[in-house]
Amino acid sequence: MSDDKNRATAAALLPLVGGAANVTSVTHCMTRLRLGIRDRSLVQDEALKALPAVLGVVEDDTYQIVLGPGTVARVTPEFAALVEAGGDAAGAGEAEADEAGTGETGTGEAGSAPATDDSAPATADELAAQGAALKARQKARNATPVKLFLRRIANIFVPLIPALIGCGIIAGLNGLLTNFGVLPALVPALAAIASGFMSLIAVFVGHNTAKEFGGTPVLGGAVAAIIVYAGVAKVTAFGQQLSPGQGGVLGALGAALLAVQIEKWCRRHVPEALDVLVTPTVTVLLSGLVTLFGLMFVAGEVATAIGTCATWLLAHGGAAAGFLLGGLFLPLVMLGLHQALIPIHTTLIEQQGYTVLLPILAMAGAGQVGAALAVYFRLPGNRSIRTTIRSALPAGLLGVGEPLIYGVSLPLGRPFVTACVGGAFGGGVVGLFNQLGTTAGSTAIGPSGWALFPLLKGNASLGATLLVYALGLLVGYAVGFLATYFFGFDKQALADLNDRPRPDALPRPDAQPPGKVKKADLKAARGGGRTYGLRTRPRPPVRRHAPPRAPAARPASTPPPADPASGNR
Repeated sequence: MSDDKNRATAAALLPLVGGAANVTSVTHCMTRLRLGIRDRSLVQDEALKALPAVLGVVEDDTYQIVLGPGTVARVTPEFAALVEAGGDAAGAGEAEADEAGTGETGTGEAGSAPATDDSAPATADELAAQGAALKARQKARNATPVKLFLRRIANIFVPLIPALIGCGIIAGLNGLLTNFGVLPALVPALAAIASGFMSLIAVFVGHNTAKEFGGTPVLGGAVAAIIVYAGVAKVTAFGQQLSPGQGGVLGALGAALLAVQIEKWCRRHVPEALDVLVTPTVTVLLSGLVTLFGLMFVAGEVATAIGTCATWLLAHGGAAAGFLLGGLFLPLVMLGLHQALIPIHTTLIEQQGYTVLLPILAMAGAGQVGAALAVYFRLPGNRSIRTTIRSALPAGLLGVGEPLIYGVSLPLGRPFVTACVGGAFGGGVVGLFNQLGTTAGSTAIGPSGWALFPLLKGNASLGATLLVYALGLLVGYAVGFLATYFFGFDKQALADLNDRPRPDALPRPDAQPPGKVKKADLKAARGGGRTYGLRTRPRPPVRRHAPPRAPAARPASTPPPADPASGNR
């Protein structure tokens, strides 16, 4: 049944992105299906958002459909199979996609937000459109050489996240068994399983680096493998004996980048008849020598400096550092600069077994959750936005913040700022405990929110580490909620965003307020007329422009009527 559901989701997605012919690549990360799109105009954004399985869409260098952790890993193979088959199997999903995109509750042409006047409240569709416009403008601003380079660096590490998570959880389980003295014979086996990937992570980084920058992946992996080879202990560089793994992922990254440049040079200058022999040999030889006698030492010093700086920063200024990191992380994401942190996280995990930065940065998501809850309670009349929050909140609790950011807080403006304030206070709490000596770290990168609990590790007991992180989350939720509730809206914004009656729906001036009304009073107020319960049928109105009628002649014997003003009786 689960396979059928994932297949149906993939079949519903394919026609809405323009069909198989419009898809050039299919990959996924922790939460998103990442697609290379040939013609962007064929993608139906609103219809995609209307599908029940879709939590949101993000347009970047690839078109990203947010499906959530777990779901994306199951839908991606089904989607890739449909693309390879040319989309023939996608016909079954077109009916579902049409129904979701053009029904009464869909967001296609029939379900799009209707044109409203200035008195109409903002809807979730309007906020989503504003969020999409903000993303488009931010994407244009982020298309600088430095930011594009950082994005490519992030693409190297994103495919490694599932292995980091799996090995990190196994390492945490092994730590529990060790602390409680349970199954001692299994502990060495779990240690080998958890540590095997980390001991060779440099090879995978080299492989992905060459692939990302246009080289031969296996040559990048071969050069990076030199770093983790045990025989490097016999090599001396800069007067020091090298050690296996020195330089870590930073050294592997630099070695593979160098290998790509050498390989490209060889492809241009080596005759085709000799290319298959000369190019790989020269690439591995030259880049390997530079790695051994230069990159490993330099990268090792940089990696050591990163670890020392992070430890010192949180030990001496933990609260302030956590406040700044937690509060500024979402703006860094908007600027595209957060991708520079990924190699730093990986380096810290290599050195210390966990990264102390990720739990602090995860507090930014807690602030978003708190702000979304405040928006929900402050806009009781806006059913559209409240529905969006209800659907996106579970994903936000698990660390998938895009639907809340781009669908709620960022388009509204102030709630995005107050959400950052909540993240700052949550990060300050985690940083304060780091300063006091109780470190909370993560053995992997990627998850956030509640999904980070299984990956937590620190220098104290597991219970203390969990408590520190949970306390940070609670503070982030609370401060984000309070800051947004009291400072997220002005009076005019609340009036505009909450439902207000339209002019054609306003009650008539002569309408009576609810309550028990006497029929006689109601009849008198209407100027007479027949009464039906609390409703009346008024007499026909008098024609204002009708010609005056002549007064009827009175009999001579009839006395004139009494005039109170003249005193006639």
